[in-house]
Amino acid sequence: MVRTRARAGTPSSTMAGVSTSAARHTPGLRHVAGIVVAVAFWVVTIAMADPTVDVKEPLAGWVTAQDARSYYGLNLSDLYAGRSDWNTIGAYPYSPAFAQLVYPLDQLPWPAFVAVWTALLIGAVYLLTGPELFLVGLVVGAMEIAGGNISLLLTLAIVAGFRWPWTWAFVLLTKITPGVGLLWFALRREWRQLAIALGATAGVVVVSFLVLPDAWRDWIDLLQANTGKGGTWAAVPIPLIVRGPIGVALIAWGAFRNQRWTVPVGTMLCLPALWYGSLSMLLGVIPLTTPEERSRAWARVTGPLRRLGRAG
Repeated sequence: MVRTRARAGTPSSTMAGVSTSAARHTPGLRHVAGIVVAVAFWVVTIAMADPTVDVKEPLAGWVTAQDARSYYGLNLSDLYAGRSDWNTIGAYPYSPAFAQLVYPLDQLPWPAFVAVWTALLIGAVYLLTGPELFLVGLVVGAMEIAGGNISLLLTLAIVAGFRWPWTWAFVLLTKITPGVGLLWFALRREWRQLAIALGATAGVVVVSFLVLPDAWRDWIDLLQANTGKGGTWAAVPIPLIVRGPIGVALIAWGAFRNQRWTVPVGTMLCLPALWYGSLSMLLGVIPLTTPEERSRAWARVTGPLRRLGRAG
């Protein structure tokens, strides 16, 4: 169990969002139900991961792991050939470093690759929610798990980054724009954490560039060619130029108020395209808040609705 570093005025929370004493209890019904659902979801995702189905249009076919196709069949010697349009299925818009990271999985047959990848995403949900909220996490993250994108892994890296800032390298070398979350360290003058995050990223870039220098040049060209592109029908139709400033403002507000939950929410708003599955990044709020804080927030949100209901 991973525990985020406690600070004055903030809860000493775990990545699983539960106390050590609770973790020692016999698994409850919700925990068991979550595990059963997770296993069933895992099996269905593997069974329906047909890489030949075209999913360019809504309801074009019932298929899973369509986004995971972007990380499969990578050719490190010509990484971006035929994969440079980031709005097409199978496009690879991330850095060469991420390709090198997942390349060993690429050697597996497609069903085995999907099995491992889906297990990683389900594991990320478990680490973010803990056993008691695991079932809720699976519901919230269902679209993302089924599709196979990396938003849940991004969320895990962002939450873990409060304790291990080097995990921000994963964010900066994949989706890039959510790296705006590093403003948290800058605004709070936590220079050591910021230096670790940027230094780790630079170190990965240097090592990767020494191995694949041409791929890094191609990646820069790809980013330039895709700058300003929005998402498809599968994305929330709000452009980054609108969402981004809101996300930055939220992170800045949170930094001054010591509200860590604003970082995963703000970075989600700063994604290049806010895919509907990426809304699962809201699960990052759970390990960064206490149950009491979440209850109070829920009461503030639902209170006016209840009053309207009684008035009607």
